Amino acid sequence: AVAEKALEMGVHMINDIWGLKADSRMASVAAGYQVPVCLMHNRKVAEYQDIITDIIDDLKESVQIALRAGIKEENIVLDPGIGFAKNPDENLEVMYHLEELVALGYPVLLGTSRKSMIGKVLDLPVDDRMEGTAATLAYGITRGVDIVRVHDIKYMRRVVKMTDAMVRRP
Repeated sequence: AVAEKALEMGVHMINDIWGLKADSRMASVAAGYQVPVCLMHNRKVAEYQDIITDIIDDLKESVQIALRAGIKEENIVLDPGIGFAKNPDENLEVMYHLEELVALGYPVLLGTSRKSMIGKVLDLPVDDRMEGTAATLAYGITRGVDIVRVHDIKYMRRVVKMTDAMVRRP
């Protein structure tokens, strides 16, 4: 209901933190408006056999839900869900394996801004994690991430622009 109202008001993208698995109407609403949909990995119970394989399988399931509902492939974006149903060490493991998510063939969105894994590694409070965020974004871009979600837009835009200039050369 909220997504539909937002789309009626001109929103151009849906970011579903449950990967179309929590609200049975979300996929059909997104398909009806033909807007991009970010399918984020999340779980109600954070238990994994093999975290990377499980995330990939969960995201593939979300993609199938999207496609069955009529969402076009070019409107699908994947988000590994850094900070959601994962502890800081698991988040670092996901970062290490970003290329495997990129290999699924969809744009990958990375939302690491100020996350607890940065706080744990650098032993810093949430408001002091800008450099850690910059490092995760630069690393993600070198691994093929296409989209980033950040808090400190001015500074992170510079990091992204510089990293792109080095990584995505013509």
